Amino acid sequence: MQKKKILLLSVSAGAGHKRAAEAIRATALQQSEELEVSHLDVMDFVTAGFRKVYTDFYIKLVNKAPTLWGYLYHATNEAQADGTMEKLRRGIERLNARPLLQAIADFQPDVIICTHFLPAEMLSRLLRKERLHCPVWVQVTDFDLHRMWVHEHMAGYFAASEEVADRMRANGIAAGQIHVTGIPIMPAFTQHLDRTVCAREFGLDPACQTFMLMGGGAGLGGLDKVAERLLSLPGHFQLIVLAGNNAPALHALQQLAQRYPGRLLPQGFTDKVERLMACSDLVITKPGGLTTSECLAMGLPMIVNSPIPGQEERNADFLLEQGVAMKAYDDVSLTYRVNYLLQHPDKLRDMHDKARALGKPHAASQVLQQILGQAS
Repeated sequence: MQKKKILLLSVSAGAGHKRAAEAIRATALQQSEELEVSHLDVMDFVTAGFRKVYTDFYIKLVNKAPTLWGYLYHATNEAQADGTMEKLRRGIERLNARPLLQAIADFQPDVIICTHFLPAEMLSRLLRKERLHCPVWVQVTDFDLHRMWVHEHMAGYFAASEEVADRMRANGIAAGQIHVTGIPIMPAFTQHLDRTVCAREFGLDPACQTFMLMGGGAGLGGLDKVAERLLSLPGHFQLIVLAGNNAPALHALQQLAQRYPGRLLPQGFTDKVERLMACSDLVITKPGGLTTSECLAMGLPMIVNSPIPGQEERNADFLLEQGVAMKAYDDVSLTYRVNYLLQHPDKLRDMHDKARALGKPHAASQVLQQILGQAS
């Protein structure tokens, strides 16, 4: 039997779009040997100049000028599709599409899933001109819907929540094309992990309350300074700090850990985030769509810090409204909220229960079930 071919298209503007595509790919390969799955980053097929503007400029903007990024996010959401600037933008994108279109033709997919709006926009035009003949699906990767995700001729859309689905309908997408699956996360986050086993792997006490501070602490200062403030709070708890590839931060945390033996676990880059989450009672993180979906799947309440205006701000609003997160504006507000939860364990338990109920750990499986059912 010929294998069904699934092509995943993402864009490396931030990590979330690629992680969502990889989650679908990993789930597909885990579930069936009758699928051939390929994941392409659209930025590998464009000119260096276009890539620099599209990804490097985005990353610099959200890190150095988040207010400006927020303005652009809202301005482009309100822009008229037939406006001069929008026409110019789409023209530039089309000029950069040819190598990608050749790669699609070479793979000959049975179905395409876009985890970023750029490839969806490129392929919408091809579908309209009948130069592409396989269904194209769109997976939105935040708890919000920007207008740039909405395009004609898509086979269907996958929404993170009922509210996002409602916004899709308000933007003219037919109700029958919308499926509320959640945001795809890696299969590792769907496992039932034993806290005691995981804690012992890292030298943690499974009976001790444990908080996790994830890297990217923009607005909070250095990770070691934040960790030191938290560890100075009254009450006994363990703190896991993920420094990622930030070697200076990891070194500073390792020095700090010597002053708090048995209480601070610094970690650099790790592929065991789900096992560390299984040891945790709370996660302090930026409110990206993928990271927060992983937390919800693990039943973990959050303190979200310094969301960038735009999609992260909307993600934070959603989490706060659902009662699964608190929001910290700076290191003082973070310290206050952690101290509050230490003194009010019932509040933390309530947030945990709501997070568990809200989580959608099997989003990737539901996406595959839908597209394969439609393709068969």
